[in-house]
Order: sequence, then C-alpha cells, then structure tokens
Amino acid sequence: MRVAFFTFLIAMLATTLLTPAVRRFATRMGVIDQPDARRVHRKPTPRWGGIAIYLGFWAAVVPMALWLDLWSDALAAILVLGTVIALFGMYDDKKQAPPLWQMAVLLGAGIALTWFGIRILGVTHPLAPLMPGQYRPEYWVPLGLWSVPVTALWVFVVTKTVDAIDGLDGLAAGVAAISASTLTLMAVAEEQMTIAVPAAALAGACIGFLRHNMNPASIFMGTVGAQFIGFVLATLSVVGTFKVAAAISVLVPLLVLGVPFLDAFFVVSRRIVARQPLHKADMRHFHHWLVGRLGHRRAVIVIWGIGLMFSVAAFTLYRMTR
Repeated sequence: MRVAFFTFLIAMLATTLLTPAVRRFATRMGVIDQPDARRVHRKPTPRWGGIAIYLGFWAAVVPMALWLDLWSDALAAILVLGTVIALFGMYDDKKQAPPLWQMAVLLGAGIALTWFGIRILGVTHPLAPLMPGQYRPEYWVPLGLWSVPVTALWVFVVTKTVDAIDGLDGLAAGVAAISASTLTLMAVAEEQMTIAVPAAALAGACIGFLRHNMNPASIFMGTVGAQFIGFVLATLSVVGTFKVAAAISVLVPLLVLGVPFLDAFFVVSRRIVARQPLHKADMRHFHHWLVGRLGHRRAVIVIWGIGLMFSVAAFTLYRMTR
C-alpha cells in the first residue's frame, strides 16, 4: 500500500505542477474551447490539459516500475498504445477529427492490445452463485477467437464513455480518480503491484489535474486526456478485475466504471427515443440533465457520489469472492 500511495503522490504533484505550463502551451498553440450552445462554460478555455495528466502519469510510473522491477506487458501496452491515443487526441482537440477516425483508432488500439497478450479470454456467467475462493469451470464462458473483437469493443466503449462524461468542470477527472482508486485497492489486495502502480498513478494524476479543472476550470483535459484515461482504465480492468476467477468477474469492472456506463445508457436511450444519430453530440447527457436541476457544482458532486457508491459496491462484491 505504501508503494501505491507514494506513486499516487508523485503523479498528483507532477500533474499539478505541469498543468500551468501545459495551459500556456495550449493557449500559444490556439487550442481553445470556444463557448457555444452545446457547452456549459461561458468563456474561451484552453484544452490539452490531458497532456499534463499523461506526463504526470508517466513521471510516477516509470521510476517506480524501474525501481521495483514492475515492467509488464500492460505497462508496455499503455506506453505504446496510450501514447498513440494521446497523440491522436491532441490532433482531435486541434482539428476536430471525424467520428469514424476516432472509432478506427480506438478499435485499432483494442486489437493491438491483444498483441501484447492482454485480452478478455472469457467471462464468468453473471447469474452464477457467489463462490468465495473457488473456481467453477461450469460457470466460465470462454470467448475463443471472439476475445479479440470483444477486447477491442471493451476498449472502445470504456474510452468513449469516459470521453462522453467530460462535459462538466472536474467531472471526468473526479470519476476517473474514483475508478482508478478502486482498481488500486483491488490490485493491492491481490498483491498485483504491476496493476496497483499504474492505477494509483492514474488516480493521482486525475486528482492533481482537478486543482485546475474544478469549476470554474482554467483548462480542460480535452480528448487527449479523456481518451488516454479511458484507455488506461480499460486496459487495467482487463488485466486486473477480469483476471479474478469469481462469480462476479463480469460485474466488478462494470460497477467500477458505473458512472460512464450509466451516462452512456442515458444518452443512447434518449437519442433512440428522439430518433437521433447515436454519434451526434448534444445536451442529452445525464450530467447536463442534472445541471439543469442542481447547478454545476452540485451536479458534479452528486455524480461523484454515485461513482463512489458504484465503486464501493464493486469492491464489496470483489471481497465477497475472496
């Protein structure tokens, strides 16, 4: 736990200190989010804050991985593929890439993740009884060749749902910090330090970024930050929680990432009812609905609370099977 906490602190401090420099860089490069009818902010605000999250994450992970000899396929995948996603995110924040390009990059990253040996090999039947400390093959559903497209789809869905909730100041960073902290606790309990270190670094980087991203935000994380965070969460959840041979192995990662999935369900349902394209951006997100009723800050706090409840439920179910 001390290693994870130390990693958290390094990432938090590094991101906090780097963000002002990133803000100046984004402003100089003209990467500015202008107010419009679909956005809740009222003044031009720099994007690219995710660069600070990316750098803060690696500022903590690399020295800890080298010091403790924790280098793994998961870290190699996050380094290589996460960098590709971050670079594409920078381009998207600057030029607004077409949705199909984003889909291609994210699905491609998911497929490439399997080349590193990281894939969802199978799932435990969600209706199986709780089996503390036991593995029952009759409840295990192997995916075979389907593991590749299922893994790619998982990466795409998680990454896009995290990206989708980045609509209020501090919302995505706070929810991601809660999810990453939950993955850290599970990994520490399993003594999986190769997962605990990057998960703790992600949580720390998100908390450090919140210093500059709380309402009124002085910088936004942008696509570069939201999709890098989503990719890291998707990867760590595959390596971590999906490896737990327990009856609720399918439910734990879904609960850890409960808020993004809740928001995705909310948006898709309303767009289907309204007969609108699923990829079209609008103000139908759960957080937009809450802002209209509670105001900006209260809406963010409420959603953080929902995320915390989901994560507590996930950790409780996880502990019940140990």
